[in-house]
Amino acid sequence: MSSRRQTQSYLRNLFARRGVAPQHRYGQNFLIDLNIHELIVNAAEVGPDDVVLEIGPGAGALTALMAERGAAVVAVEIDPAMARLTTEAVEGRLNVRVLNVDALANKHTMNPEVLDNIRAGLAVSPEKRLKLVANLPYNVATPILSNLLVHPEFCPTLMVVTIQLELAQRICAGPEEKEYSALSVLVQALADVAIVRTLAPTVFWPRPKVESAVISIRPDPAKRALVHNLAWFHQVIRQIFLHRRKNLRRVLYSLWRDRWTKLEVDTFLEGLGLTGLVRAEAMNVEELLTLAQQLGERFNVNNVGALPETSDQESEDEEEASDDDGEELDAEDDYESGE
Repeated sequence: MSSRRQTQSYLRNLFARRGVAPQHRYGQNFLIDLNIHELIVNAAEVGPDDVVLEIGPGAGALTALMAERGAAVVAVEIDPAMARLTTEAVEGRLNVRVLNVDALANKHTMNPEVLDNIRAGLAVSPEKRLKLVANLPYNVATPILSNLLVHPEFCPTLMVVTIQLELAQRICAGPEEKEYSALSVLVQALADVAIVRTLAPTVFWPRPKVESAVISIRPDPAKRALVHNLAWFHQVIRQIFLHRRKNLRRVLYSLWRDRWTKLEVDTFLEGLGLTGLVRAEAMNVEELLTLAQQLGERFNVNNVGALPETSDQESEDEEEASDDDGEELDAEDDYESGE
């Protein structure tokens, strides 16, 4: 059974018959350019050895296409109405599981039910490999990509997804670029990334107000092996990029003001071949990896060296505030006097 070609007119008629409509709160924008479905599946190299996690399958067009290629698909749809449409689109296909759940337990954790279904799919054969292939809802794209990338058991071998172009540019950005961020560093430290194609709003229905992109993220085991403590690395870069335009000397002293002196901060940075005046936004991935590793060794992260906790909202607020060069990390202005 071949999948139906879900054009805009097809979806409009289908939704009208079922009395459903795209839900903005779920970030529902459906791909109606049929060539893009093929592009995504081809870029992801979907085949019979794959267990594919698809989040936000909607009416099931991409789901059915991947099932036709022999992949075992775990399709996760939070909207009950869309979950029913996905189920109908793949009726009779035993290689598809449709879950009507939220893919996330919370911002930092994948839903255990989703992981259990992935585990069951991978257990079929040692040759099975996990991939994430999806037209991701914009509102969950970052936590989905981040959580899977750092997951100790379920990091995919390949992720090919549609996301906002702005987010794709952030992921691919380099030092000194406006979009360069903690997310850029995290992804590039663990994977090879590339924008496959930029997508105009016209390839979706309803049309989003922004451009989108198909992005490929291919985790690299060799890169991952260089990150000795992934949780610590993630924590360090997240904290220092909250103050990306502040010099590193000030940021590091502020984070552990009760653990070292200003002179010790300077000595530490000199030992890494860094000047205290360098800013996070100017440091490349390799430099940040070395910095995090040396900080972990100095502060014994398995004991009492953890960074202070910051809530999600505080992190977002501080990241915005970090664009203000007048922001102060502490009241001790004399630390700047030697610059």
